[in-house]
Amino acid sequence: MKYDTYLFDFDGTLVDSMPAFISVMLRILDENNIKYESDIIKIITPLGYAGTAKYFSEKLGLKVEADKALELMNKYAYDEYAYNIPAKNNVIETLKKLKEQGADLNILTASPHSVLDVCLKRLGIYDIFTNVWSCDDFKTTKANPEIYKMAAEKIGKPVCEVLFLDDNYNADKTAAAAGMKVCGVYDKSSEEYADEIKSVSDYYIKDFAELLDL
Repeated sequence: MKYDTYLFDFDGTLVDSMPAFISVMLRILDENNIKYESDIIKIITPLGYAGTAKYFSEKLGLKVEADKALELMNKYAYDEYAYNIPAKNNVIETLKKLKEQGADLNILTASPHSVLDVCLKRLGIYDIFTNVWSCDDFKTTKANPEIYKMAAEKIGKPVCEVLFLDDNYNADKTAAAAGMKVCGVYDKSSEEYADEIKSVSDYYIKDFAELLDL
């Protein structure tokens, strides 16, 4: 096993939640007649709910107060995460094998604990992870290189010894800039950015089972 310490994204990496995430975020914009560019999901995915609410307000002109926008995001998303969103192909099996081999598994996601924890527990994998972190725990976003350094420090490993996995180009690029090894992950929602993701990543996988061969 080449790596023994992993830091996983959640949405689009471990679970097939991006359609739900996209639906929630665009619903808020559409309900308020806010116009947005075609790359909006690429931009907001690393920001977390709070960061996205701020982006909607400051950059797109959403007039809804940040607290209200966050409330709507959580309300719209909760049922999907609690009852419907599945793990991606071979994720659960691969995580269990890595754990059996002695790997230290951790999560760093833009999603809040209100949807993150309930989904992981329903899927039966919450206890596999040493740390389950939302960006909210660090008071910053995955667009900030410091968050990866802080996560590595909490894990107790040099940042260069942690393998970070994410389906989002901006997050992969920022983690690489922070000094982490990076494995890009295929997701249909970011398919058009696959070449960009590969350009900033040390590895790229289409199926989670491939992780066992790195």
